[in-house]
Amino acid sequence: MKIPIGMEDGQDNLIAQKVKGAYPDCFIGATLFRGDLSIHIEKSAILPICRFLHDDPEIDFDYLIHITSVDNPSVAARFEVVYELFSIRKKHQVRMKARLSESDCEIDSVTSIWKGAEFLEREVYDMMGIRFHGHPNLKRILLPDEYCEGYPLRKDFPVEGRGWRDTFAFLDT
Repeated sequence: MKIPIGMEDGQDNLIAQKVKGAYPDCFIGATLFRGDLSIHIEKSAILPICRFLHDDPEIDFDYLIHITSVDNPSVAARFEVVYELFSIRKKHQVRMKARLSESDCEIDSVTSIWKGAEFLEREVYDMMGIRFHGHPNLKRILLPDEYCEGYPLRKDFPVEGRGWRDTFAFLDT
């Protein structure tokens, strides 16, 4: 893995070493930016690695802070799903990252590990179109159920929308 400018190699970090040791075939690399660790993994391993991070008593990531996604259309695997994890007892955190292509835009749900992932995954699905396999109720959370204009947080979505804004009846102030 090529380390981006401004970041450091994070493979010597204890958490990165444990993930690499337990899942060597799925570990892509680790980076540090201003002391924050990001571990890059294969998307197929998100569920077992998150289970490992949650259950290992030395690591103990018991709190899922957030799930978000990034769209970089200039890369073949254009989407990146980002998981922010924290250990309340150990007082450390990690960012897990997995890349997906537009043609295979699905990743396993982590709701079986952290119940709070239900709403976070729904938001990523609704705004970016990334499907979470095994999610108990994957449906829109921010946009109307009948919305079919695309995914507003993708870089190819027009800033001005697709014309539907012109149909709203605005209130005079």
